[in-house]
Parts: sequence; structure tokens; C-alpha cells
Amino acid sequence: MRVLEVRRHSLVRDHRHLSQAGIDLARRVGAGLGPFGRVVTSQITRTLETAVALGFAVDEQLEALGRIEPAVWAEVGHHERWAWDDPFVAFARLARRGGATARLGRAQAALWESVVRGVPEGGQALIVSHGRIIEAGAVTCFPDADHAAWGPPFGKCEGVRLTYESGRWTALALLRVDDAMLAPHTGATVGRHG
Repeated sequence: MRVLEVRRHSLVRDHRHLSQAGIDLARRVGAGLGPFGRVVTSQITRTLETAVALGFAVDEQLEALGRIEPAVWAEVGHHERWAWDDPFVAFARLARRGGATARLGRAQAALWESVVRGVPEGGQALIVSHGRIIEAGAVTCFPDADHAAWGPPFGKCEGVRLTYESGRWTALALLRVDDAMLAPHTGATVGRHG
């Protein structure tokens, strides 16, 4: 058995770099993670910074973990998924249609499998990626799950933990960040969007 965690990057200040609140959030989340035998991020700076703030050195950066083709944007929009009643049901429906979101999901599922197979039996790997990309990959890896029960799209530092056994995905757990962890030590509230 191998385990793969796929998490969304933390809070940003300018769409490239983490804000101080993002670094603090990643540190809080990272305190309970690992160890990981392999850590992979997209080539977009905020994912690298998130992995480091989580407490892990990055082994590799892959363009495909951050690439969303324009046709995916046309299908899912930018922030529209936050208003969908059942976002994972919508992602699964788009994945079944066979268009751009389906291609994205299949590409992520293959990439995730490649990453998790890069750790020894009993090991764990970590991917830090982006919203929409993780949702598409998760519904592709588990097309028959009860997607309506999965809740909202992934917020900052949220994602999935997948178990890989005998050449296939066997379990998926949603990784959510509770409100206490989202709130900076100043007591202010930090939103999930953006």
C-alpha cells in the first residue's frame, strides 16, 4: 500500500507568492503531516512556497500540475464552482462528458499514479497543486463515489488522501481545514476563495 496526499496551495498575496497568512496556515497544517518520500508541486511559485511552508523540501516541479487549458476554463469558469450546489457532482458530470475537464482529470489521475508509484511500498507522497485540477483528478480516480457527499470545492491547503494498492486507487479521504486552523492568531477570519 502507498498513500498520496494532494493538497491545494495556501493563501496568496498576489497570485504568485504566499501571503504571511498563507505561510502561517501552511505551517499549522503541515505540523500534522508526513513523512513523505516524495514531494512534487506545479511550476507555479505558490505551490512550491506552500510545500516548503508545510515543512517539506520539493523533489520535483511539474508543469502539468498547474496547467489548465482554456477549454477547461470555459467549462468550469474561475470562481463559479463556489456557487454550484454540488460541485463534485458537476465535476463528475463534466468528466463523463469527455471534454476538456475529462482530459484534465485523466491527465491528473495518470500523473498522480506516477508520483505515488515513485515511493516504496508503505510510503507516502505529497503533491501541492491547484483548485479545479484537484477536483477533476479526484472525481476521475473515484468516478462512482457519492460526489454529492463531498461538500464544497477544496479551499486553501485542502485536498485528498488516496490509497494505492495492487495497481489501483482503493480509498479516498477528503482533507479539510477546520475554521480554527483557518483563523490567523490575530482572531481575524480568512476566506476560502481566491
